[in-house]
Amino acid sequence: MRYLKSDKLYCFSPPVMIVTFAIEIACAVYVLWRYKLNSITRLAALVLVGLATFQLAEYNVCEGAWGVDSLTWAKIGYVAITLLPPLGLHLATRLAGEKRPVLLGLSYGAALAFSVFFLFSGYGLQTQQCLGNYVIFTTAPWAVAPYAMYYYGLLLVAVGYAWKAGKVMKSKAKRGALYALAAGYLAFIVPTTLVNIVDPSTIAGIPSIMCGFAVLLALALTFIVLPRYYAKT
Repeated sequence: MRYLKSDKLYCFSPPVMIVTFAIEIACAVYVLWRYKLNSITRLAALVLVGLATFQLAEYNVCEGAWGVDSLTWAKIGYVAITLLPPLGLHLATRLAGEKRPVLLGLSYGAALAFSVFFLFSGYGLQTQQCLGNYVIFTTAPWAVAPYAMYYYGLLLVAVGYAWKAGKVMKSKAKRGALYALAAGYLAFIVPTTLVNIVDPSTIAGIPSIMCGFAVLLALALTFIVLPRYYAKT
């Protein structure tokens, strides 16, 4: 608990991680309580739980908890965020009233492959380091580029899909929900990219920094996307 006693509170420090976890898990509980349980509600809750799981895993990488070593927590966190891009894209398709089985099948297939790799391969997730402001994860060097293409690629596909689907959506409420989802994604993609441009040394902490900003997506999903989708007009 050494960070909680510090007189400095960094942007992505352990105290912020645990507060972010609490916000995101509270959002998930609220969504499940507030809305009828259907595919959209389930997908939204899974996105929120995934975000919260990564924050909890990050916190435990720094602090240690429940007899689980830091590397195992890092693997849990990495799997949680690996599943987020296809879940978000799936949510966008459901908001648009479409299925897109081929696109989603490929997305979930890639997520499963990376998840198995990070969980069970000794070369997947190799080390983790808590710097006090964010966590650095070290993966197999040859996997960095494919994983970045998978992750950023699906995030941008989700943004583009939500925006394009919103433009042709006749329902004002559903159009607003799709636009809000696209904006929610950009709310954490753009700041993370700007931080990396300003300070290239932070590139090693992209997962940590990105998921720190992703609390904006959690709030947008809970208080803008779903309320607009379920609005009567």
